[in-house]
Amino acid sequence: MKKVLITLCVALVSLSMYGQGKVKKVYDESVNPVEQINDAVKKADSEGKFVVCQVGGNWCKWCLWFAAFIENDEEIKKLVDDNFVYAHVNYNPRQESDDATKMMLAILGNPARFGFPALVVLDGKGNVVHIQDSSFLESGEGYDKKKVMRFFRNWTPSAVATGK
Repeated sequence: MKKVLITLCVALVSLSMYGQGKVKKVYDESVNPVEQINDAVKKADSEGKFVVCQVGGNWCKWCLWFAAFIENDEEIKKLVDDNFVYAHVNYNPRQESDDATKMMLAILGNPARFGFPALVVLDGKGNVVHIQDSSFLESGEGYDKKKVMRFFRNWTPSAVATGK
């Protein structure tokens, strides 16, 4: 009986730990990043929004954590959905010499210099408005809601247009 209880406890702890570490993969590695950005810009322009490119990859735990963080918080999700077209732009460090990767990095103002995820805000014409080093949005082993909300509020189309 004691062995059964110990085995059951170990199994529950293992499942609990596995569940906490499991996050949804959000980067589509088969998509051409330049086409993805161009499509997002066209959509944003037609909807009066900006684009946020979250540059990173499924290999980056902080990238996946950030995606889950904004997806799972209703207030942040609404702010993002109301003001931005959101694109998870895949960056594979092993493909740095690839033409599409080089072009993507150039279009986005070479955000890889900040680490990952890097957040790039584009206006409806595809111009880089801001590049955000996501480490400034962190707190401990996660993200800080106040910092994340402040970032998104400060880079909405209306905030940029009015300076408020």
